[in-house]
Amino acid sequence: MSAARPFHHLLRLPAVALLGALAAGTAAAAPTKYPLTLENCRETITFNAAPQRVVAIGQTQTEILYALGLGDRVVGTAVWFSPVAKPYQAIDAKVKRLADNDPSFEAVLARQPDLVTAMFEWHVGPNGIVGKRDQFAQVKVPTYVSPTDCVGKDNSGGGDGVRTRMFTMELVYRNIREFGQIFDVSDRAEALIAELQAREARAVRAVADLKAKDVPVVVWFSSKDIKGDGFMAGRNGVPAYILSKLGARNVITTNEEWPLVGWESIAAANPAVIVAVQMDRRRFPADDIEKKLAFLRTDPVASKLDAVKKNRIVVLDVGATRAGLDTVDGIETLARAIAGFGLAP
Repeated sequence: MSAARPFHHLLRLPAVALLGALAAGTAAAAPTKYPLTLENCRETITFNAAPQRVVAIGQTQTEILYALGLGDRVVGTAVWFSPVAKPYQAIDAKVKRLADNDPSFEAVLARQPDLVTAMFEWHVGPNGIVGKRDQFAQVKVPTYVSPTDCVGKDNSGGGDGVRTRMFTMELVYRNIREFGQIFDVSDRAEALIAELQAREARAVRAVADLKAKDVPVVVWFSSKDIKGDGFMAGRNGVPAYILSKLGARNVITTNEEWPLVGWESIAAANPAVIVAVQMDRRRFPADDIEKKLAFLRTDPVASKLDAVKKNRIVVLDVGATRAGLDTVDGIETLARAIAGFGLAP
């Protein structure tokens, strides 16, 4: 892994130690009163008690549950982009992995969940490929979709959706806070939120004098065909939020979450920095970071970009591009790179 994870301390402790460390000095939160009713991604969900058997479809949802000390409630996981964070390896080893990518509706129900939570609406939503929310409702299984994928975002057109306003970490905090209510662990949730907020504040302070004002950047997630158009970060998603913290400028101006963009269009924008995302997932050929880097060095168009000729390529861990616990990590990773390239004032 060449992408740094600069803030390892509290969030990288085992769950028990983490919760004890975070709880110190944190005000007590009110216990949950059941039945609990929440509005979630245009649906109303009600819990008569804290769920005991959870299937988490999406790595960020899984790791948030682990961070809240709820690993013993997780009975199935799916949709993994990279290895589970090290402090959660022992917990995760006891949990059945239904699929690295998309599990079937039947595989999810076979775990007899009393809650299914999803990272993306395209897995569990109006047109969910795992299952529609009403399908789960018919078998009396409540579903919770991360607000990071539906608040200020339109997924009706399929694909990765369109963000109508920029992502912020407040959506992650809402996800954590609502898990705290659902599982009656609000004290843990508020402590985790406080630590994430402190991490972000420290990261922003650390780059305060390194802000790369208006430096053009493109963030390349993957490609269906290594020589074809690339999935590039849109202007309102998680990578754009990271860039905004650095004062850098995303050369992609569409509201789509991960639009497919041709390299000729990218060449016209001539980004000063290319961020290439590294992951363990292998859905597409360009998921492989080595294939990405080889393409940039040899493609007739991409190889002529200033960012490539001057070796201004940053390898960023996929965790920093997802709306979750690792989002803040991307801020320092990119800040250090931009400063190292001599692009900061």
